[in-house]
Amino acid sequence: MSVVDFLWRFPSVQMAWRNLGRNKLRTVLAALGIIIGVVSICSLGMATAAIQQQATSQLGSIGNEVSITSGQDSDTDGVTDDQVDTMRNLVTDAEVVPQKTNSTSVSSRNGQEVRVSVTGVTNAAALYNLTSGEAPSRLLSGALLSNSTATTLGIEEGDPVEYDGQLYRVQGLIEEENAFGFGGGELVLPESALSEQNHYDTVTIVAADSSTATEIGGELDQYFNTEDEEQLSINTFGNAGQVGGFLETLSLALLAIGGISLVVASVAILNVMLMSTVERRGEIGVLRAVGIRRSEVLRMILTEAALMGTLGGLIGVLLSLAAGLVIFQMITGDPLGALQWSGAQYLVYGFGFAVVASILSGVYPAWKAANDRPVDALRG
Repeated sequence: MSVVDFLWRFPSVQMAWRNLGRNKLRTVLAALGIIIGVVSICSLGMATAAIQQQATSQLGSIGNEVSITSGQDSDTDGVTDDQVDTMRNLVTDAEVVPQKTNSTSVSSRNGQEVRVSVTGVTNAAALYNLTSGEAPSRLLSGALLSNSTATTLGIEEGDPVEYDGQLYRVQGLIEEENAFGFGGGELVLPESALSEQNHYDTVTIVAADSSTATEIGGELDQYFNTEDEEQLSINTFGNAGQVGGFLETLSLALLAIGGISLVVASVAILNVMLMSTVERRGEIGVLRAVGIRRSEVLRMILTEAALMGTLGGLIGVLLSLAAGLVIFQMITGDPLGALQWSGAQYLVYGFGFAVVASILSGVYPAWKAANDRPVDALRG
């Protein structure tokens, strides 16, 4: 069915469409408010969805871990060997991985340097996934290097890197999202390479799942710390659900902010509808005098508002989809994530909100026009 056939089959729609074309500039400006409101709602919602997707992806890889560092009341500047041994005795169903850290500069053959963090660890397999090579469960020689650093310096597997005057051959390249260092690059060496450090900077406990990690964190906190004294600082990442709850709350807040734009647009539509009914008061009086029912007048005015909301909503959704592709590309690196329901749902919400808000804005003008006495309307 063509648009013309549709309009002729429904006279109220035909009249509504004609009336919107009478003052094109006013109609376009009112629709522009709807477009801005829809883009605000959809873009903010899709940005939140992209942030949530990225946070879930990053936290998911560490959700089953417990990170332990020296507490504020500790007598040492790190975690001691005795404390690590105690952890291994208490925790029998998870891997305890102590680490020593430092920083250094890694150089390429042409003299280019990149500053990286250094991690001394034995069980590298428990902490790292590699893009090439294999992380050993007992790292006694060789090194692992973050993939971005290796690409920047042109270093490949088997090439040597220097730390503290000692050469180590690269055995594998680390995936960036699993790198535990800071500053963008990381060099992983055997624990013996940092033997001058007496204590461990961090101990990571890798459990089977997030709930087990939370239980282990609570058990260790109860053993090492009291209400008045913190020997070890124990952090669990198993409560990623709290992060999700926070992001959902943030999403609702952003949607409310975007909704303000649509409320303002609704006021503009209300004004357009009122002005339109005032200008056509005599015409509406003639329609009523020749037998057009109140319900038909009511339907005509509401249809005008619905058409305005539909057109503005459709254009806003298309612009929001383009913005969503850019947002997901910038935040997650995957623009097609905007087409998944987690992001695309905001397109549906924005369009639905636009249509509903427009119809509600047309209720009072439609009621006023439908209930105006034909004699008064003609006299006006």
